[in-house]
Amino acid sequence: MTTDYIAEMLERIPDKLLTLDAWHRARGGRMVSFAGYQMPVQYEGVMAEHLWTRENAGLFDVSHMGQVLLTGEDPDGALETVVPGEIAKLPVNRMRYSLLLGEDGGVLDDLMITRRERDLYLVVNGACKYDDLAYMRETFPDEVVITLLDERALFALQGPKAGEALASLIPDVASLYFMQAGAFTLDDMSLWISRSGYTGEDGFEISVDCDHAAALADRLCAIDSVKPIGLGARDSLRLEAGLPLYGHDLDEDTSPIEGDLGFAISKRRRAEGGFAGAERVLSELTGGAPRKRVGLAVEGRQPVREGAELFAGDRLVGKVTSGGFAPSLGAPIAMGMVSAAHAAIGTALEAEVRGKRIAVTVAAMPFVPHRYHRPTAA
Repeated sequence: MTTDYIAEMLERIPDKLLTLDAWHRARGGRMVSFAGYQMPVQYEGVMAEHLWTRENAGLFDVSHMGQVLLTGEDPDGALETVVPGEIAKLPVNRMRYSLLLGEDGGVLDDLMITRRERDLYLVVNGACKYDDLAYMRETFPDEVVITLLDERALFALQGPKAGEALASLIPDVASLYFMQAGAFTLDDMSLWISRSGYTGEDGFEISVDCDHAAALADRLCAIDSVKPIGLGARDSLRLEAGLPLYGHDLDEDTSPIEGDLGFAISKRRRAEGGFAGAERVLSELTGGAPRKRVGLAVEGRQPVREGAELFAGDRLVGKVTSGGFAPSLGAPIAMGMVSAAHAAIGTALEAEVRGKRIAVTVAAMPFVPHRYHRPTAA
């Protein structure tokens, strides 16, 4: 059986439908194939939905993501063999962003890890979740139990009015700060809610049983400040926030240091190592990586898209990994992977788009300031 034949057969497998597929279509959602699912890319239009989320609150259906529980004997220790973060001392109901690493230090996925009373709760990317599960099952001891919660839907409520909106239904969520989580109830719904998200805005991710997903979405969208928002705006929001998208800005060939994610390597892990790919990652942490993910300000109005090559004069120095128009800025922006010698902020480069060179400049990220809900400093 040839590789081409297998690939052809995989292409014929129909996309899975979200629990709320009919709900999205009834509200004008235009559905596209993404990560093996039919997903709403937009309802009213990407620009309008993006700006609504920046000013109000947007509800995103992210149920394609993988929700995973780790239980059994020492899941902390098992997870620390494949992520560079400090897990053992993570307090109950606290979260940590981390990276699932291969043996060579490449990023297999980025994920959120939450300590709960009786387990570790992980949220992984939809396109990677089955590979992630297979990798963990192959790597972890048999005593660690790995459970995919495929009976749960996941929503992201994002925007400056998200806190007010959700607290109008569940007052106790007002006590959560960024990267905190807890169990809540609404009517007969058992919810797991974290104050987190991937837009740079204040907001929440809400895990709910699939049987209650439509009722929860209806309750939220009945609030004047909340509208359903599609994948298109989610992408432009995270790009403005300088947040990488796995499979585009990160992949299995990219190390955490190349991905500009050194913050995800905890202090103890820097000293002790002991995680997959530690030799490469710690060497790059101290000595520098050969390339780096950077932000790019684009001159003019024409966006530069993923795959565009980046030049310093006649020398090819990198490529664009994400790019598009930034509605909040009224200008195109991008991210790219460039050689370390050309990664300094202010470096002038050119992107080649359909045979034409467009001036770009390495820029600081985020492009739009983050507005996470953090405790006020005393």
